[in-house]
Amino acid sequence: MKYLLPFLLVINLQADITTQMFQLFEKKEYAKSCTLGFRHFQQHKHNETFVSLYAFSCLKSDYIDRLSQPIIALKFSTEARKNAAYFTTILLQKKLLYYALIDGYDLSKFQFPTTDYVLSKVFDLYSKSPKKHDKKFYIFNDLDNPNLSYKLFLIKKNNINKMVIEEYLNKIKIKRHIYW
Repeated sequence: MKYLLPFLLVINLQADITTQMFQLFEKKEYAKSCTLGFRHFQQHKHNETFVSLYAFSCLKSDYIDRLSQPIIALKFSTEARKNAAYFTTILLQKKLLYYALIDGYDLSKFQFPTTDYVLSKVFDLYSKSPKKHDKKFYIFNDLDNPNLSYKLFLIKKNNINKMVIEEYLNKIKIKRHIYW
């Protein structure tokens, strides 16, 4: 019995962290869920439900650079491997799009699966568009929603170039994503 109590406390704590993250996720408090997952990742890295929830929370809050650990950890089930492939695609698209904007890297030769994530959509639109590398910004219309458009450009902050994607609905800015 004396060994059972600590075991039950650990199990309860693990379930409690995942439950807290899920509740934050349901309330669309993605950044808080991502931060909570980040703090507890090492203790839960073998729990694929926790890891997937952590990764989706980070993705929804645009903390894409935090996806590398979940990509490595998600390998034991078919669903986990699908999630890992999804996160890998988006992380790679982010890096390649950033290099294209900074260094003029040609993306037309790449073919990736299309995802519903905004950066992935913009990657596809950018890679299929005629390039003018001296442009200050790019405007793309969403292929599925004619009222939705994206503006892609760079800003320099603290001597670091950052990639910005602004989403517009009926020409009104609804969201700004900043990546570096």
